[in-house]
Amino acid sequence: MIGIYFSGTGNTKHCAEYLLQMLDANAASYSIENENAIDDIPSSEEIIFAYPVYYSSLPKIVNDFIVHNAALWTGKKIFIIATMGLFSGDGAGCAARLLKKYGAKILGGLHLVMPDCIGDVKLLKKSPEKNRKVIAKSDKKIEKTAKQIFLGKYPQNGLSFWCRLLGLFGQRLYFRKKTKRYYDGIKADTAKCIACGLCASICPMKNIEVKDGAVKFNRKCTMCYRCFSNCPKQAITIIGNKVYEQCKFERYTVRESP
Repeated sequence: MIGIYFSGTGNTKHCAEYLLQMLDANAASYSIENENAIDDIPSSEEIIFAYPVYYSSLPKIVNDFIVHNAALWTGKKIFIIATMGLFSGDGAGCAARLLKKYGAKILGGLHLVMPDCIGDVKLLKKSPEKNRKVIAKSDKKIEKTAKQIFLGKYPQNGLSFWCRLLGLFGQRLYFRKKTKRYYDGIKADTAKCIACGLCASICPMKNIEVKDGAVKFNRKCTMCYRCFSNCPKQAITIIGNKVYEQCKFERYTVRESP
């Protein structure tokens, strides 16, 4: 068994590794950005596959990873984790349908609510203390899921026809263009940006460059909010125009000073 995940701000990485740890403490986990992920998939019978859900859809980077490695999924038994800020309908189903197309057997799906990462939109923002409670609730759900899996019972979150309808009419139908192609609206406040290059170094799409003392964005943003959440000067915005919160999983695991 191995874990394969995509995580912009650390939420999905935590969820995938926590479940994997309880199922097989010796199992390896990889981000889809890690070339070792592709190397280990052929020799792994079971895979935990995890990703965040954007607008009730797969992030473009995750969709492309599945499609570009289509030959690897034949015969694999896959359990899907979908993380979300509130609701997705068929978050796990989005990948399940695509993976089944390439010959995978879907064991089940798990939906987990985690702190919302879209930090330049005020909607769904919570205090660090409330986000810690959100994480604790999802951790308990992961622990319960591990016990069910040991008994051979896999949750089926997001895999039914009705879940698909909820995902379609809940968001996907109205925001399909947001995830069908890569995004090109990312921007930086030149008055704040110091061209430190951190955003360029951590971008999973290699979409950011620093040239002549300025940050340049190309047209291949997957909206993971990694650059946004790590910018030391809060200079980057993606969907919105104001930084409300830089969202990183690690922030919620450390208690704030009184």
